[in-house]
Amino acid sequence: MITPRFSCSQTEDAVTVSMYCPSIRAADVEINVDDNLLTVHVNPYYLRLNFPNNLLEDDSSSAKYDAGSGHLRITLTKEQTGQHFEDLDLLAKLLAPRPTKTTPTIEVLSSVENTDGLSQKLNELSLNPSEFEEAAANDWQLPQEFPEGLPKFQTSLEKPYGFLCLHSGYLRHVGHTENEVNDLGPDAEKCSKDERSKRRIQREDDKWDPEHYMADFADDEYIQDLLKWNHPYIAAQDPYEYTESENLEILRLPRKEYLADARQTRELYLTLATLLFAFAYESRTNQLDPTPESAWTICTLTPAFSALDPPESLCIGDEFSKVEVMATLLPSYRRALAFPLYRSFELAERCRADAAQLLAKGRRFVMRCLLDMKRIVDHHEVYYVYSKIWLDDFCVWVQAHASDELLSKLAKSVLDTSISKESIGWHLEDLEAVTREVRGREADSDDE
Repeated sequence: MITPRFSCSQTEDAVTVSMYCPSIRAADVEINVDDNLLTVHVNPYYLRLNFPNNLLEDDSSSAKYDAGSGHLRITLTKEQTGQHFEDLDLLAKLLAPRPTKTTPTIEVLSSVENTDGLSQKLNELSLNPSEFEEAAANDWQLPQEFPEGLPKFQTSLEKPYGFLCLHSGYLRHVGHTENEVNDLGPDAEKCSKDERSKRRIQREDDKWDPEHYMADFADDEYIQDLLKWNHPYIAAQDPYEYTESENLEILRLPRKEYLADARQTRELYLTLATLLFAFAYESRTNQLDPTPESAWTICTLTPAFSALDPPESLCIGDEFSKVEVMATLLPSYRRALAFPLYRSFELAERCRADAAQLLAKGRRFVMRCLLDMKRIVDHHEVYYVYSKIWLDDFCVWVQAHASDELLSKLAKSVLDTSISKESIGWHLEDLEAVTREVRGREADSDDE
C-alpha cells in the first residue's frame, strides 16, 4: 500500500483531511472512523491517522473527490464543538500507530508445596548439638564474600547500536568501504559500550594536533567572521510551517512505535543535543550551504555516529543537570577541536549556544534541523547508514513523542552549562598563552 500525500486543517466544528490520490474510482473509497482513529483505503492508497481528540462520522461529514486535481477531501465533525486539535501539521505524529497499553498479568497455577519433603531436607542439613560444640571449640571462621553478578547472557557476538539500540548488521563490511568517520574499525559490530567509549577517546587523542589549534588561535580572522554569522533558523519567527518537500520527506519516514523507558527517553534528549551541536558547526562554517564535506563533518562531530557512543543519563527526572550536560557535550567539544578544518574553542562555544537556541524553539525547528542533516547524509554513498540507524528514527520520535517543555528545559541547561578548557584535557590555556607570547615577540620585532 502507498501512503498518499496529505494535509490537515480544522475549523470550530470539523477537521478536514486532503489526500492526493490521482486516478482512483470514488466509489471504491472506504472511510472508517473509530473515536480518534481515521482510516482511508482506496487501492493502491492507504492512510491511517491518529488524531488527538475524537471525531464523528455524522450527517455533517462529507467526502468529495476532485478528479481533475486528484485530491480527496474528507470532512469529519468534531465530537466536541470548538475543541482545538493540536499538532495537525506534525504528519509523523498523526501517522504514528496507537500506543499499546498492556498490563502484565501473573497467573498462579498452583500454590501446593511438598512441605514434608522440604522439612526432611532441612533436617538433613542441620547440625546436631555435638557438631555445634565442636565448631565452637575449633572457632571456625570461614571467609564470607558476596557472589559477583553474572554477566548478561549474550546469544550473538554482535552488539546492537543506534536509536534505542534497535539496529545491528549495518557495519559488518565497514572494513571494505571508505568510512573515514568510523572510530571502531572492522570491530564496530562487536564492541561493547565501554570499548566504544575507550576507542573514541583514543581516536580523539591521536587526532589532536596542538600546532593546528595554535595556528587557528593566532590567525583567527576568518573564524571571527564565522562567529558573527546569524543563524536564519534561530532568527526565524514562530510558528514554522513545513514546506511541501519537507512533508514528502516526512511521509517517507518509517512507521514505528517506540517503547522507551524514562532513562532511555532522557538519553534520547541528550543525544539530540549532540546532533544539534554537529549541525550548528556544519551550518555555521558553511552558512547553510552544504559542501561535499558536510556529511563527513556532521558524522565526525557526532559521537553517536562516529563511535556508536551516545551519552548516558546520570540521573532520572525532567530536569537536566549541568554535570550531565557537560558530560554529554564534552566529546563534541573534543571532536570539534581535533577533526574539522576550523579548530577553535570559541567556535565550539558558539555552536553550543546555537544548539541551545534551536532546542528552545521547539520540536518543529528541531525537526527542520534533523531533516537538513538527513538530506545531507542520505546523499552520501557511505554515510547514509547513519541516517538509517539514527536520523530516520529520531525524525519520527521528535514529531510523535518529544515534548516542547522538556526541549525547553534541556535548552536552558545547555545554555547555562560551562565547558572549561581544562576539562578538554589538552592544555588549551597553556597553548594559547604560548601563542600570545610568540605573537607579542613578533610584533615587537616588526616595530623595531
